[in-house]
Amino acid sequence: MSYLISIKTAVIVFPIVALFFTIPFILQQYHRYGSIHKFRVLIIYSFILYVLTMYFLVILPLPSKEEVANLSGEVVQFIPFSFIGDIIRETHFSISDPTSFVSLVSHPSFYTTIFNVVMTIPFGVYLRYYFKCSFKKTVLFTFLLSLFFEFTQVTGLYGIYPRPYRLCDVDDLITNTFGGICGYWLAHYFQKYLPSRARLDQDALDEGKKVSGLRRICLFLSDSFFFLFTYFVLEIFVDFSYLFWLYFVIYFAVIPTFLNGQTLVGRFLNVRFNVPNKSFLRYLIRACFLYCYYLGIPYLMVWGTYSFATYFHLEVWALLMGYLIVGLFILFFYLFHFIVLLCYKRLYYDDLLKITYESTIT
Repeated sequence: MSYLISIKTAVIVFPIVALFFTIPFILQQYHRYGSIHKFRVLIIYSFILYVLTMYFLVILPLPSKEEVANLSGEVVQFIPFSFIGDIIRETHFSISDPTSFVSLVSHPSFYTTIFNVVMTIPFGVYLRYYFKCSFKKTVLFTFLLSLFFEFTQVTGLYGIYPRPYRLCDVDDLITNTFGGICGYWLAHYFQKYLPSRARLDQDALDEGKKVSGLRRICLFLSDSFFFLFTYFVLEIFVDFSYLFWLYFVIYFAVIPTFLNGQTLVGRFLNVRFNVPNKSFLRYLIRACFLYCYYLGIPYLMVWGTYSFATYFHLEVWALLMGYLIVGLFILFFYLFHFIVLLCYKRLYYDDLLKITYESTIT
């Protein structure tokens, strides 16, 4: 039952962890390959879910602090392979007695040991297949993972509990590490039916030679965040009333002029936007249009709603209803452009401004 609780908890927590991981993952993939391979996404996110599940299997279910304070058993078991003696002693297993096999496989001490081996088999598979780890590295990383789990237990969940509520067992280190070794050898057979890491990388690089709609969206949002972040940092040190507009011109027009059509973020994401004659003015017009279009239109809709309600002295409920309708229109506005970019990679204003996007991935 505790296994099901751990799996359910991992599934619930996974979207939160994935949310924090997604943005760095997207930026790293676009920087290195220029695209995001769908099968790579499946591998990485399944690995995150798997590691989360393992972690919750180690710590759950959580007891109360009062229960833990009343515990008095041993907290560490240092004798290697003691699980073999425990299994024989507790199950009365005998090779000469076939009936003892039933009691062996149904006893908790046996299937707990098997579970400790099975738990880290996928870890060994991931390490060899995707992360391209050697046998020695697989053994080392699996051992360190198991050591981290035992540290979690022996410290009472990093000091949250007054004492450990689970036994820190050296046999867990042995069985977990053995599971990683098994996974390493099993990966040899999985690799026959899965695309190799080199194939994934090459396919991603080939796809990265084109600028996808998602890559354009990522460039726009990343440029916006980086520009605002660096502007607020500059504002701390520079006291100038027109700093925002000066920095806007420098970041979105001056820098692309000298970097052949790339902003600082565009250089990191390997994206160049081409405008006629590569002129400073064209770069500035592009930036002003994009930000007026995507920020100015929604702002005018909200401002117009407020001005209309104020001029005609509408009730509060009418103003809120107006904001709700405008909010839905803004959501549709962004969603429409998002879908069009994903499907067609270009929008009508690209032809109007004569902008093309080019990948600099080599």
